Amino acid sequence: MSQKLPIGIQDFVKIREDGFLYVDKTARIHELLTGSGGTFFLSRPRRFGKSLLCSTMGAIFEGRRELFQAIAGQPALAIDRLEWDWRKRPVIRIDLNPGDYTQGLKELDETINTALKINAKKYGVPFDGETIGGRFTQLLRNVSEKYNERAAVIIDEYDKPLLSTIDEKELHKIMRNALKGFYGVLKSSDQYLTFVFLTGVTKFAQVSIFSELNNITDLTLDSAYYDLCGITQEELERDFESEIDRIVREKNSDKKTYLDELRRFYNGYRFSQDPVTVYNPFGLLNHFHRNGEFDAYWFATGTPTFLIKLIEEQKIDILNLENESVMLADFQRFDVENMEAVPVLYQSGYLTIVDYDDEAKEYYLDYPNEEVRASFSRSLVEYYIHAPEADFHSLSRILPRTLVRGDVDGALNAIKSFLASIPSDIQIKKERYYQTVFHLIFRMLGLTCRSEVRLAAGRIDSLVETKNYVYCFEFKLDKSAGEALAQIDSKDYLLPWQGSGKKLFKVGVNFVYQDRNIGEWQVVESAGI
Repeated sequence: MSQKLPIGIQDFVKIREDGFLYVDKTARIHELLTGSGGTFFLSRPRRFGKSLLCSTMGAIFEGRRELFQAIAGQPALAIDRLEWDWRKRPVIRIDLNPGDYTQGLKELDETINTALKINAKKYGVPFDGETIGGRFTQLLRNVSEKYNERAAVIIDEYDKPLLSTIDEKELHKIMRNALKGFYGVLKSSDQYLTFVFLTGVTKFAQVSIFSELNNITDLTLDSAYYDLCGITQEELERDFESEIDRIVREKNSDKKTYLDELRRFYNGYRFSQDPVTVYNPFGLLNHFHRNGEFDAYWFATGTPTFLIKLIEEQKIDILNLENESVMLADFQRFDVENMEAVPVLYQSGYLTIVDYDDEAKEYYLDYPNEEVRASFSRSLVEYYIHAPEADFHSLSRILPRTLVRGDVDGALNAIKSFLASIPSDIQIKKERYYQTVFHLIFRMLGLTCRSEVRLAAGRIDSLVETKNYVYCFEFKLDKSAGEALAQIDSKDYLLPWQGSGKKLFKVGVNFVYQDRNIGEWQVVESAGI
């Protein structure tokens, strides 16, 4: 029997009452709620389950015990089996995601005022005050005094107004100053608060919750809560067993092979120093809903145009995005006047932690999985190359097929046709430009490609590996393919792959800038036995 999958549903009450699948996070939530209390912040990329987490916490503080018992044949959730007093407390929920903040400060005021009015009406208390900060203060005091209980405040997507205006610096600063006054209420109203929880994508350094509140606990890189959002491998195999078995059966596949492909395509997000990873829930749910079709579901929900511009402005090396490293302080300096592209790429979900050096206190980053690697490379290709969609489609059909068959000439002819569609005025007279184009094309199509591969003898321009073949590319501009091939030989670049059992290809490619395309290439092949 198939389960009801909560595609796009972030309301815990609806999920439980209507019998949708819920991956039980309540044991981890219980640990948080029964700890020392206070103010907490959690940063996660978009579509990672932050809103559902907020909704679940709200139901707990409202004493909705019936939602945590067995429903639709599911066992009681963890928090119902653990110690919790289930006392009903007022819960102030504020979601800043809906507003179109590019319209200006009026939109921010209206969004917050609407949220405050809804909460005041829910608890039957007066709603007044001259500013949004004043109305927020009045609301907290009124509900606390009426119910003789301190309130829980849960704010989802606290940074949406700031992210929406990041390209408009003056408007961004106006939003930031307005939010300072609003969030500053959390500090001055401590006597009315039992619990405060904020979520967002980024941690803006100059917003008052971080610059003024000295009791805020940042859970973003806390190993104890790495899986508070996202789905672990254990949860995947336990809670989606029926979907997995159905797809394996329908596709006549091997279960282990299918799980490995799921892991490669959707897993890999790491939010702690410990080597533990999670899946993005939005991608998984859509994958199962679409009968096991592998597609870029999460990536398609947002266009990283701003991030690509930031990469260009800061001259980030696209060839080595997967070799970036940052310090802990770099994750905590996000602000419009001091914005580093690499930490923002991490917080936004386009890069993730792959290793941590405890002695140096340094985090090493890479793409989390194949969905992001291929899709982000596609966005970079579109931004830097401006080729027609039809040419992308044609290349995506031909290039992978030729390379998995060892057809180097077919692959290079396909790339040559594609390069001919790139406007001549955007091409740059640098060997590195064409190397970058090659790299992005390979990555966009899901091929295993590494560029600037460091060896004792030097650096390989690009290395592409398939199941049966290894391709070593060396590029020249306005020289000759023979010179490129001679460099591969003189540096013995393919020595590490001798004995691999794969067929090895040395490929020298020369670009002619006047033609804005490949001029010639030479190929030498040998068996890596």
